[in-house]
Amino acid sequence: MTSTELLELLVLFTVGYPSLMATIWISGGLYYYFHWERRQAHEMVTPSREDDPWVTVLVPCHNEAAHIDETIGHLFRQNYLNYEVIAINDGSRDDTGARLDALARQYANLTVLHQANQGKAAAMNNGLHHAHGEIVVGIDGDAVLDYDALFWMVAHFRQSPRVGSVTGNPRVRTRSTAIGKIQTGEFSSIIGLIKRAQRIYGMVFTISGVVCAFRRSALQQVGAWSTDMITEDIDVSWKLQLAGWQVRYEPRAVCWVLMPETLRGLYRQRLRWAQGGAEAFLRHLGAALHWRNRRFWPLLVEYVISVTWCYGMLVLATLWVVDLAMAAPVSSWSPLEALLRWSGGLLVMLCLLQFAVSFFIDSRYDRAMLKCLFWCIWYPFFYWLINMATVVVAFPKAVVRRRGQLAIWTSPDRGERFREP
Repeated sequence: MTSTELLELLVLFTVGYPSLMATIWISGGLYYYFHWERRQAHEMVTPSREDDPWVTVLVPCHNEAAHIDETIGHLFRQNYLNYEVIAINDGSRDDTGARLDALARQYANLTVLHQANQGKAAAMNNGLHHAHGEIVVGIDGDAVLDYDALFWMVAHFRQSPRVGSVTGNPRVRTRSTAIGKIQTGEFSSIIGLIKRAQRIYGMVFTISGVVCAFRRSALQQVGAWSTDMITEDIDVSWKLQLAGWQVRYEPRAVCWVLMPETLRGLYRQRLRWAQGGAEAFLRHLGAALHWRNRRFWPLLVEYVISVTWCYGMLVLATLWVVDLAMAAPVSSWSPLEALLRWSGGLLVMLCLLQFAVSFFIDSRYDRAMLKCLFWCIWYPFFYWLINMATVVVAFPKAVVRRRGQLAIWTSPDRGERFREP
């Protein structure tokens, strides 16, 4: 095979993979909507009853003084009767602890735990040890939970004893910069469609750690949250599904979240996500390859191909930069011009279709997202670039990271220029 033929294959792969995935996400998202979601639109929240399952909401906190009053205040407005809230102060350096203690005097069903800074997973495990609920819900200390969210997530556990976890629908509320507005489209056209499609195909890569619910017995069976994984939500998603539990997506369980509004903050967040995915893959690969877990194989294949694509893009970008640096262009690129024009046009059309589908489905949960339409159309291109950059850096970090090392968190960029949408 000549170098030109190899280059053609590389270009076909780097353009074809995003096109294929966009097609899968669109198809799966539409099937999910017409098979389940459209029917669910007519379901109503019924009055809470005394025999409803008891729910414990865990709120891990690290330097959340600016947001914790709002988070806790909204939690105690849930349209659900039987629940308690446990807030875990994980070694905060600001006055988060004092604020939580004051809130505990205000709300009878709020329990506050204080611990040294050990990370989010350790905080969740501590809260689980003190929890009374058979359903355990986790939300971040800067998130605002919709008043009906508990009702909709609990409904899945009632429907089937096989359900081990339900992931909610996070919506971005930091929209004061272009980065924030662009992410509004991501959470619909990328994350929302992916979860819908993966739910159809049988396995979900990860729950959303910012809003998720668990059957307590399922958590206990898999050893709860791993304290040495950089992203505890991806790890626990894999552990539950490999143990035979089902993970579902509930779009009506809306949770308003703060996201980075600077490029640096976004890159650091996505680097952590990418490293967490790599760590989960490396740790659970052996178990996932067993025949009994064959339903997990498509997820493994998708992950391996996505990592290969990132390194393929790196090779292609390097060749392109070298070509630009030369006095005369490399002749191997000439036959690829028509291919690039044709495939690039197809990818643009698929991206536009992906946004049309996602906005059609998700606008009923977030009407204000339509105001971000202009910014959102740039996200597919932006998503694939940042995905490539973070995976290329993160995968080697995951390989060399020492197992058992405590994953202690730091306060992320939460959009300091935030204002209500």
